[in-house]
Amino acid sequence: MEIINAAKPKHHDCSDHQGTDTEVVNPAANFGALNNRYHEEFGFQPLNKVETPPEVPEIRVNGVLIDENSVLAEVQYHPAETKRAAMIKAAEYLIIKELIVQRAKELDFNVTANSLDTAAEYELLEQMMELEAKVPVATEEECQRFYEQNQDKFRTSPLVELRHILIAAMPEDVELRMQTKEIAKQIIEELKACPGDFEKMVSRHSACPSKETKGSLGQISKGQTVPEFEKVIFAAESGLVTSPIETRYGFHVAFIDRKVEGQALPYEYVQEKVSDYLNEKVTRKNTAQYIQALINDADITGFTFTAESSPLIQ
Repeated sequence: MEIINAAKPKHHDCSDHQGTDTEVVNPAANFGALNNRYHEEFGFQPLNKVETPPEVPEIRVNGVLIDENSVLAEVQYHPAETKRAAMIKAAEYLIIKELIVQRAKELDFNVTANSLDTAAEYELLEQMMELEAKVPVATEEECQRFYEQNQDKFRTSPLVELRHILIAAMPEDVELRMQTKEIAKQIIEELKACPGDFEKMVSRHSACPSKETKGSLGQISKGQTVPEFEKVIFAAESGLVTSPIETRYGFHVAFIDRKVEGQALPYEYVQEKVSDYLNEKVTRKNTAQYIQALINDADITGFTFTAESSPLIQ
């Protein structure tokens, strides 16, 4: 920008000067050069030369670059408590994917990293393991032994027949929830003295649609109500539950009329389920070992797999 001097310039008579013309020096002309020399001498760098360090270091897998942009783009698919943890998961995934692609090419599979979605990755990995690491199948003897050692896993769901009274209060209304809890406690004390008053208490206090059926929920099995309610009623004995049951809907007063314990299922009913479970477990273990072997044999720079890192494709 040109600076205009508003002062009237003085008249100079050229005849007063002898020899060559005298150059008028601008005192600011050499400021930039002096400033740069000052920075160099004292170890400072101009602000416009400072670069922001990358969030992700350069990662290479057997010489193939996995750049920062690829890792940051992958982060969205690996939720974690912190951004750093998500970036680590994303980097692990991309490294493993690259290792699988490289090994697949060595086995003459026609594949590229960009052509693989998640389903294709699993399919490719299964084909590779079929060639290099056949997964054993659980034997009948192993299935039978697992069934006998885990009887509690193979039972019918218990049933509970009950009635209840809901004193409603949403979680965000702290004051109302405190009041409803006290009301529920009072109802329980009254029912201890007069159990026959349950129907009357339902009519007077319950905010549940079951109010129309005298508070009855009929027979329920696990998974039919909210977990916090189930946890209490399936552990309680028959009769009046002596403490209010807190749920997201408020506080419940419950009376269990009948309980039917779960029954053990014969092996013939669960044989296929046991076999599928054991085969899946073995497959996951072998897959982890196969990928870990790829990691161990690879030249990976810029990233270190820790003992806590899962070698499985997420």
